[in-house]
Parts: sequence; structure tokens; C-alpha cells
Amino acid sequence: MTIELIAIDLDGTLLTNDKKISLKVKDTLARAKEKGIKVVICTGRPLPGVMDFLKELNLEETGDYAITYNGALVQRTDDGTAIAHHTMSFDDFIEVEAMSQKIGVHCQTLDEKAIYTTNKDISPYTIRESSLVNMPVKYRSVQEMDSHLVISKMMMIDEPDILDAGIAEIPASFYDKYTVLKSEPFYLEVLNKAASKGQALKDLSDILSIPKENIMAIGDNENDRDMLVFAGVGVAMGNAVKGIKEISDYITDTNELDGVATVIEKLAFNH
Repeated sequence: MTIELIAIDLDGTLLTNDKKISLKVKDTLARAKEKGIKVVICTGRPLPGVMDFLKELNLEETGDYAITYNGALVQRTDDGTAIAHHTMSFDDFIEVEAMSQKIGVHCQTLDEKAIYTTNKDISPYTIRESSLVNMPVKYRSVQEMDSHLVISKMMMIDEPDILDAGIAEIPASFYDKYTVLKSEPFYLEVLNKAASKGQALKDLSDILSIPKENIMAIGDNENDRDMLVFAGVGVAMGNAVKGIKEISDYITDTNELDGVATVIEKLAFNH
């Protein structure tokens, strides 16, 4: 088995709990790139929210890629060009916004430039997301929203207990129409049905002509599930949720113990 591409989740996987990249992980990824292995960050964040990490890892050169918005977008990191983009329509916005109102949770909408909220009482989790991904927050009523907006994803956000109570009220038909995944205890992400990290990884592998058998994917949470299933080698972090550990081929150390470096050295460098 020869690993040609390593897809790595960001939060809880590549990053430590204080949102840093350890020196060991940084060195290991540099060695992987030197060996000609594609290193691809796969995250729920937009590109502006990962650029500092891409620069730190020297993954912003020609031929480097990132999967963002939980798979809604695959981009070249040198210039931000989209090579695959599974967007949502204004009709989707109306439907998802109405559902959030019905179940009593906050909602936000993201394009490639900003976070939009129709909630006058802006959620602290919207502010958190804005800070995390380096994007401005814009208040817009439903009537004020641009019907031509190119939507990458929407998010239902609230205190975990409020969000969980709301999720219990979402009908099965909603899940049939959209990709719906919980990326944090306070975030439920809603995307185009064709959008997921696994689908985005398939899109990229097709473009690069890399067979899935030669791909390693590393993650820790449910939004990483289909990416780990698609890859020839699916790796769960030691701190991953139970369901992700159960479907993975290999379990590495935690994000605090350089788990990404450990598994790359063991499975990608020794074959």
C-alpha cells in the first residue's frame, strides 16, 4: 500500500486543544510533502479560517488543495479557485431558516465572504464562529437576504440542550433532502445533499487520479465519517467519538499526543 494523499480534519485532529499545530506534527507533514504525498486539510471552516494554518504548513503552493465547508467546496489554496462546489439555493435558505424557527434554534448562513444571521439576538456561537473563521457577521432579515447569494452551508446553532431538543423535532424528510451533520455540541450543519467531506475527497481524488486505496483520512467527529469510510485507510483519533472509532481501520493517539504524526509515520512512511 502506497499512501499518495492524506486528508486531515482540523479541529480535534490536526490541532491541539488550544488550536495549535505541534512541532512534531508540523515536521511530519513537511516530510510527507517532501515525499510527494498530497496533504489536504478537510474542515468545516471556510478558507479564510484555515489560511494561517496552511501558511504555517507550507500548504498554499501551486498543487495544494483544501476541502472546506465540510465538503461543500474543494479549493486550490494558492489562489482560492474552486474546483468543486456544491452550493445551496435561496429556496434552500428559506426552508432551512423556517425549520430553525419552527424548532426554536438560532440559524446562520455562510457564503465565501460572510456569515449572515436573521436573529437580532445574535447567538454567542455566531460570534465564536466569526472569530474562529475570520469572517464578518452581517444581520439580515429574511426579506433583506440577497436571493442570488451563493450559499456554501447553513448552520443551526444554540446551547447544546436547546439544539438537541430542536434536532429531535426535525422530520426525516429534511434529512432526505440535505446533508445534515453535527460538528460540535452546539452546531448542526446543513449542506447541499451532494456535499460532504467524503464526496469532496472523491471529487479531488478523481481530479488527481489517485485511487481511494492510496488515500488516508484522519478525523475525530461525525462530520468525518464518510471521509474515513471512503478512504483506503480511515484513521480515528484517540479522542474521537465512539462511532468514528467503530468504523475506522486504525485508531491513533489523541490530538494532544501527536496522533496525526504517529499514524503517518507508521502507515505512510513505512510502506
